[in-house]
Amino acid sequence: MTGRLQGVVFDKDGTLFDFQATWGGWTEAVINAEAGVDLALAARMAAVLGYDPVARRFAKGAMAISDTTAEIAAALAPLLAVARRGGLQDRLNARSLALRPVAAADLPVLTAHLRGMGLRLGLATNDAEAPARAHLTRAGIAADFDTVFGYDSGFGGKPAPGQLDAFCRATNLRPGACIMVGDSLHDLAAARAAGMGAIAVLTGPATADDLSPYADAILNSVADLPDWISAQG
Repeated sequence: MTGRLQGVVFDKDGTLFDFQATWGGWTEAVINAEAGVDLALAARMAAVLGYDPVARRFAKGAMAISDTTAEIAAALAPLLAVARRGGLQDRLNARSLALRPVAAADLPVLTAHLRGMGLRLGLATNDAEAPARAHLTRAGIAADFDTVFGYDSGFGGKPAPGQLDAFCRATNLRPGACIMVGDSLHDLAAARAAGMGAIAVLTGPATADDLSPYADAILNSVADLPDWISAQG
């Protein structure tokens, strides 16, 4: 980041929303719906997704954490009977659309504060755009975002920088005047590729040790962001 901060792009899951609390139930519902009573298939699906159904937690680096819905569907499809493969991505997106995410902070207070600081806000997620917009609406913060981009919005998914580049074009901001805030290495890599500052939060499965080599700063959660920004001068 160079000069005065003008824009913040957020990841969604693990950043604005607590990942384990939000997506554990979604993952279990997907596995139950697709595997039915086939316990061996359910176990194989959980392994592909990086989810421990006993501990009810995701492993670090699980594809469910950072991959796009299209990539997740492509990985799961070979496990399913041919008749179940068609429409899998649409079924995953439909379950995501109905999801009620668990906020990682008081999000309406946070985004109002950041807007009051004169910042433009964007969302860059590897979820689809329609569920992302629905989740922001349910959290009461959709109106605070200048852009909302999913993997299917036409700019690709992270770790590529396309969504971040599109945010800068839409807001007419320099990348060096913006930061990307996220909980995964995909988020931080996208920030670097776009020329933005890379800020990590610890509300996803990754640890500070995982993220620190790639982050300009590490925060406990997005609730700490306004104070961090103010401290930059």
